[in-house]
Amino acid sequence: MMKRRVFLKNTLATGAAAVAVNAGLLTPTTVLADWNKDAFTAKSTDNALNSLYGSTSTAESGDIQLKAPAIAENGAVTPVTVDATGMSGVESIAILASKNPIPLVCTYTFAGSGLGYASTRIKMGETMNVIAVVKAGGKLYKAQQEVKVTIGGCGG
Repeated sequence: MMKRRVFLKNTLATGAAAVAVNAGLLTPTTVLADWNKDAFTAKSTDNALNSLYGSTSTAESGDIQLKAPAIAENGAVTPVTVDATGMSGVESIAILASKNPIPLVCTYTFAGSGLGYASTRIKMGETMNVIAVVKAGGKLYKAQQEVKVTIGGCGG
């Protein structure tokens, strides 16, 4: 009996979504998140930061804990964690890989009182600095760490 209910519920949900798409109520531009094309196509870290935040002026901060392996055995899946929970008023976190063809890897925007924590896996083509930029209280702070790549991810 439970399987029948789940089946009917899923069928109704799929049917409603199909009707909304066909009626033009649900279009990709309204469903997908907005992204900063200039920042994600910039070829240098300075251009990416300027497009993202309107400034390249960052200050080193000990309140940002950037965790990445010293040696990444496979650059295609390099784990990176940024912990800025010790900072107050964290608005966003950006992760950049300095020598990648497109250095801006990802950004996270926090609404309200964000905890300032992000964890992901990034792709790196060679040995380079991984840079975490945290916007808190209207100012930009950064932490960076060199990661040596033994097997390439972006081009190898």
